[in-house]
Amino acid sequence: MFRYRTAIFPAVCIAVVVATTPAAPFGREDWDRWLDLAGLAIAMSGQLLRGLVIGLAYIQRGGKDNAIHADALVRDGFFAHCRNPLYTGNILVYLGLFVILNSTAGYLIAMPLIAFVYWCIVVAEEEYLGGRFGSVYDDYSRRVPRFLPSFSGLGETIRGMRFDWRRLLRKEYGATFAWISTALALAVWEIWVRQGPRAGRARLRMAVLAWAPVVAAYLTARWLKKRRYLASGS
Repeated sequence: MFRYRTAIFPAVCIAVVVATTPAAPFGREDWDRWLDLAGLAIAMSGQLLRGLVIGLAYIQRGGKDNAIHADALVRDGFFAHCRNPLYTGNILVYLGLFVILNSTAGYLIAMPLIAFVYWCIVVAEEEYLGGRFGSVYDDYSRRVPRFLPSFSGLGETIRGMRFDWRRLLRKEYGATFAWISTALALAVWEIWVRQGPRAGRARLRMAVLAWAPVVAAYLTARWLKKRRYLASGS
């Protein structure tokens, strides 16, 4: 699952979107916008968590040669409050997207499957880290929660570290663009399926207007990265 995780999650999401019909919240079409805003807020909370993690103390989760690997045990920054905050952030983003879609299959099949895959990955990583770092990792795992962050002392952690916004933009601009674009597409798709092309086209026009600044931000961040303006310490 670690090796193929980048393919598993999009495949699950696409399968749910194609195979199911999004439902109006409690059968009320007029409540749909509020549910979309709730889903967006959930996804944004996941993104904010990822941003805080990456800006303070980043850990490479891509492994090495498609295998779990770590040169050092990172316990600084947000990793002093949660052992897997990036995965927690990812789960919140996926949950937010499925709330926007409001599909029964998304809630009952996709989200449990995504959570299960992350659980398997974390168990495998913990076995690797325990073998590599021994008692140091055992002590760390006893003190720090696995998924749910502990906010005790977080203010002191933030004050004691420099926030690397260049690294944050460099690492996150692509993923942020992808999930926001997906959220807008889902908001259009659900209306198109339930209410037909006329209502779908009206929602599409709104989505395009909202997407334009997102595209501009993405292109700007990409240009800055290519010109190496986002190199840390520059």
